[in-house]
Amino acid sequence: MEVSNTKQQHQSASISLTKPVRCIVKLGGAAITCKNELETINEENLKTVSSQLRQSMTTGLNSGEVLGMDWSKQPGESEISSTLSDFEDQPVVDSSPFIVVHGAGSFGHFQASKSGVHKGGLYQPLVKAGFVATRISIASADLSAVAKAIESGLVPVLHGDAVLDDLLDCTILSGDAIISHLAAHLKPEYVVFLTDVLGVYDRPPSDPNAVLLREIAVAKDGSWSIEKPTFQNKNKQVETSVAAHDTTGGMLTKISEAAAIAKLGIDVYIVKAATSHAFKAFSGELKGNLPEDWLGTAIRFSNK
Repeated sequence: MEVSNTKQQHQSASISLTKPVRCIVKLGGAAITCKNELETINEENLKTVSSQLRQSMTTGLNSGEVLGMDWSKQPGESEISSTLSDFEDQPVVDSSPFIVVHGAGSFGHFQASKSGVHKGGLYQPLVKAGFVATRISIASADLSAVAKAIESGLVPVLHGDAVLDDLLDCTILSGDAIISHLAAHLKPEYVVFLTDVLGVYDRPPSDPNAVLLREIAVAKDGSWSIEKPTFQNKNKQVETSVAAHDTTGGMLTKISEAAAIAKLGIDVYIVKAATSHAFKAFSGELKGNLPEDWLGTAIRFSNK
C-alpha cells in the first residue's frame, strides 16, 4: 500500500523534536468499545484509560486529582468550564509528550466489513456510497502536524481511516500501521497497545489452555520468537483468530507492527486496558526486567 510520496517521506525523516516523545499509546477498538455490539462504547474502560493516561503524562499530580483527559474540569465538577476566568489562576501542568492513536472498534469495523472498503473496489456502488471523500487524507500520519502539536504541549490524538490506495483504489489505513510509521520517525521511548485481553497468547485466549506470552524477542531480520515462557517446541507459532467484522487484521497485524517497531530498538507492550498492568506500561515502569507480577506481553529487540 502506498499512501505518501517520496518527497513527503524525505521531509518527515528530517523532523526533530525539542521534546522527545515518551510514549505512543494505541487504544484498541476492542478495549474502548463493545466490539460485538454495533456502535457501542465501553464507557467504563474509556474513563479509566483516560484517567490513567493523564496521570502518567503529568507530574506533581495525585491520582485523586485526575479526572480524565478533559483537563478543563476541576475536582468535583461535572460540567466543562466555559469562561476565561475559570482558567486565569490555573497552574501550567508539566506533561510528558505522548501520542494517542485510537481504534474504531464497533463504530467502524461493522460498516467497513459490510461495504468491503478495505478490499478496494472504490467504484462499486456500496463502497462508493460509504466512502466519504472529504475524509480522504493522510492527516493522521502527517508528521509535521504531529510534531507541531507536541511542541505546543498538546497531545496528538490520531486514528485509522479509509484512504485512497495506488493498488486497490481504496483500503483501510489502520491505526497500528500509523503507529509503526510514527515510531520509525519520532523514536518514542516505548509503545503501548491496549487491548481487551491480558496480552498475546499462544492461541485464541478463549481457549482454556491458552498461555500468556510474557516476552517476545525480535531479531535483526525482523523475525520474532517466544522468549518467555519457555516451550518445548522452540519454533512454536502463535495461533490467532480474527473477528468476522475486523477489517485490519486483528492480533496478528498488531504483533507484526509491534515486531517492526521493536526492531528499531523501541520496547513494545501489549496489555489489557484499564488495569494496573496497563498503567505500569505507559508510566515507564517496565524498563529492564519485567516484574514477576506484571501481566502482559513485552516485545523487544534482541541482538543474539
